Amino acid sequence: MISFFQKVGEKTLNLFEECGQVFLLLVDIFRHSPSLYRSRKNFFYQMEHIGVNSIPLVLIIASFTGAVAAWQAAYQLKGIAPLSFLGSATSRAIITELGPVLTAIVIAGRVGASIAAELGSMKVTEQIDALETMGISPVGFLATPRFFAAIIMMPILVIFANAIAIVGAYFISNLFLGVSFNVFFESVRRFFAFSDFIFGLIKGLLFGGVTSLLGCHIGFRTEGGAEGVGLSTIRSFVVSSSLILILDYILWTLLF
Repeated sequence: MISFFQKVGEKTLNLFEECGQVFLLLVDIFRHSPSLYRSRKNFFYQMEHIGVNSIPLVLIIASFTGAVAAWQAAYQLKGIAPLSFLGSATSRAIITELGPVLTAIVIAGRVGASIAAELGSMKVTEQIDALETMGISPVGFLATPRFFAAIIMMPILVIFANAIAIVGAYFISNLFLGVSFNVFFESVRRFFAFSDFIFGLIKGLLFGGVTSLLGCHIGFRTEGGAEGVGLSTIRSFVVSSSLILILDYILWTLLF
């Protein structure tokens, strides 16, 4: 019993210690933000890697997200409200919840894990130590461009995912449920709230920041060679996706 409480205490202390380390990394990133101009080539590359190269995957996920949302909304409305409300039901769910969250989880798997793997590989091969020896800050050179690229590109990806998902929902509604173009998008227009759109963008910005920040933190603290890099990659995705869902709940609680 004593050993159980000791392990719980150790895990709790380790959790608080790691939270402190992540916060200090975030402070260090903002402290090095003025140097972002000097690393603009790396910054633009990260924007392309995080944003442009993720579009095909986001396209697939968003299309099927919209299709599933349409079927689910039609099932929920059956016997309660006419299908003319299908556009508003699907669009609000997509804009406020499905678009930002699913896009963030996909990016956590594709981008967050790759950041942890890249920085972890540099850590175990002592490339980060070499940067420090040359007087180059690893945080300013490696973490800052990735962090700001993520918080810029994630809201853009969320907008793209929302648009594709709503189009996917319309096609399912039109082809299988007989809802016309005018009826579907008139419902979307009538019940659209700009605050919902902004709420989704805020989610995207925060989720992008969390994903890149945790990827950098875990990558910088990788140990144990190739095996350690693999463990860091997995841990980055697991922690990022879990924190995305936790933050999603906290945002709903605070803003609604």
